[in-house]
Amino acid sequence: MLILDNIISDRGSKYAVAGGPCTSEAEARAFLKELKRSKKFARATHNSWGLITPTAPLKSDDGETGAGNVILRMLERDGITNHIIVVTRWYGGKHLGGDRFRHVQTAVRTYLEALNDR
Repeated sequence: MLILDNIISDRGSKYAVAGGPCTSEAEARAFLKELKRSKKFARATHNSWGLITPTAPLKSDDGETGAGNVILRMLERDGITNHIIVVTRWYGGKHLGGDRFRHVQTAVRTYLEALNDR
C-alpha cells in the first residue's frame, strides 16, 4: 500500500491518496478496511475510490459525487487495471465547487507519478 498524505490543501480541506494491487470488490473492501485502521483515514469525510478489474470497473464516491468516475477515467486513460486508487478528503468547512474534481485529478496524477518512480 502506497499512501501519500497531505498532498493538497484548499480552503481548509485536505487531501491524501493511497493505492495498491487489487483485483476484486472483496479485495477493495479489504484495502479500505486496512486504510481505515488509521484513525486519521477512518475520520475522513470522503474515501472515494476507483478500480478496473478484468470483469468490470468498480467505484465508490463515498459522498463526494462524481469523484469515483474521475478516478476511473484516469485509470482507463493510463490503461491501469487491478490497482485501486483511493482519494481521501477531510472537509474544511467551505464548499470547493468544481475545484474538488481538479483536486481529485491532481491527487490521482500525483499517485501515478509516485508509483512510476518506485
